[in-house]
Amino acid sequence: MIGAMQPGSPEEILAFHAIQARLPALFSKVTSRRTQEQTVVVIPSLSLDPEELAKVTGVHHYEERMLYMLMLLRRPRTRVVFVTSQQLDPIVVDYFLHLLTGVPSSHARERLLLLHCSDASKQPLSAKVLKRPRLIERIRAAIPDPELAHLVCFNSSEYERSLAVQLGIPLYANDPALYSLGTKSGCRKIFREAGVLFPDGFEDLRDGEDIAEALSVLRERDGSRRRAVVKLNDGFSGEGNALFYFDGADDLRGADLRSWVRERLPNLRFEAPGEHWERYHAKFKQMQGVVESFVEGAEKCSPSSQNRVNARGEAMAISTHDQVLGGPSGQVFLGCTFPAADAYRLQIQEYGLRIAEVLAGKGVIGRFATDFVSVKENGEWKHHAIEVNLRKGGTTHPFLTLRFLTDGTYNVDDGLFYSQTGRPKFYYASDSLQSDAYKGLGPADLVDLAVEHELHFHSSSERGVVFHLIGALSEFGKLGLVCIGDNWQQARFLYRKTKDTLDQVTRRA
Repeated sequence: MIGAMQPGSPEEILAFHAIQARLPALFSKVTSRRTQEQTVVVIPSLSLDPEELAKVTGVHHYEERMLYMLMLLRRPRTRVVFVTSQQLDPIVVDYFLHLLTGVPSSHARERLLLLHCSDASKQPLSAKVLKRPRLIERIRAAIPDPELAHLVCFNSSEYERSLAVQLGIPLYANDPALYSLGTKSGCRKIFREAGVLFPDGFEDLRDGEDIAEALSVLRERDGSRRRAVVKLNDGFSGEGNALFYFDGADDLRGADLRSWVRERLPNLRFEAPGEHWERYHAKFKQMQGVVESFVEGAEKCSPSSQNRVNARGEAMAISTHDQVLGGPSGQVFLGCTFPAADAYRLQIQEYGLRIAEVLAGKGVIGRFATDFVSVKENGEWKHHAIEVNLRKGGTTHPFLTLRFLTDGTYNVDDGLFYSQTGRPKFYYASDSLQSDAYKGLGPADLVDLAVEHELHFHSSSERGVVFHLIGALSEFGKLGLVCIGDNWQQARFLYRKTKDTLDQVTRRA
């Protein structure tokens, strides 16, 4: 009996592989015609390290980032089951259903089932669902034909594997057994195999002694090296990174250098606010990590390549972005612009695809992104691969929002996205528009402001702002948005207009 299988047991893993074997046939059916019947179960669980997630303000609202999946309801025979930790505000749901084109919202609503756990704890959503057999039964009952259904998640872990087996439907995501490929250590091995440039450094480090040794060797390899990065294997959005500075180590070598480095490890400069060495070291010993040279450069940017491996195991390029970074040393993800800059986006696309092909060869499926640090040297860009995010990251929902809203396509020949009207589209997206002054604004207030100040996305012009993380606004003063325009300048103007509008309104209040 499926429900009696122990999580992670050989029986469950065998059952999971048998269910996953149905994905290629399902993929072929669903992509062959728009009217194909299907059920998509969305579990937007952030199944990552809870202590790392706790560093992200309003993180439990990040489940809402996957509400773009409601746009699948434009397909007339598609059902969506969307599960969250807590009940969604009806205004937020109405907001996304209003964005649908080509189908009455009442028709779409009949094919949407919203379920929740009534649980605000810090556990991953998938773990909460697994503890609620009656909720699992309700999800099962909402699937007319398991052969025409699949499970979608933010990232895959043993929780999502167990859910897929309990529901009897395949998981369209990476096999959790391949999780290590997406850690900071695993990424470096993939980059090495793909033959792309990546920073000098060391992976699979276990503790402070390993960190000190790695830092010392990096310094001895290059005496002009000013700083290096220490990273937790499972750090999230750059919050697990810390910088080490070699200031004062000019004449040190060998044992003296190692002793000097070891004494200064507590002085690491952490990206996460409030972090300190004792807690960081304990976490490092738990999840291990890497030490890398910090990529220096007078002219530097941080592009990323988005890729997908489909259910047939085919790797493809799907977009490029330039990341907007912040934090003490510019390593924390704040947002992105699409597409990446003209000067290098096709190079980034090429390198990302090479990495995707290596991952596809190891059995990875689903969407993921590779981040780079790019430096201009002697008029040429050099791209250093930094990490692979084997999950739906901060660049996934903006791009899919654009695609669903416009029914457009990404052109790999020039790296641009074209709507059905033939116009290229651009956007500026962020998860981090935040101010204490915004606290207390509810979803209804935001919708009123968007309409009153003409910020709302208009399907006729294919321009405007699409909001997400709306549930985080009142409590945390935090909001996400995708600003879509006909060029970069227009997209950035919409972002500034939105911010200025919110600032002015809350200042008056």
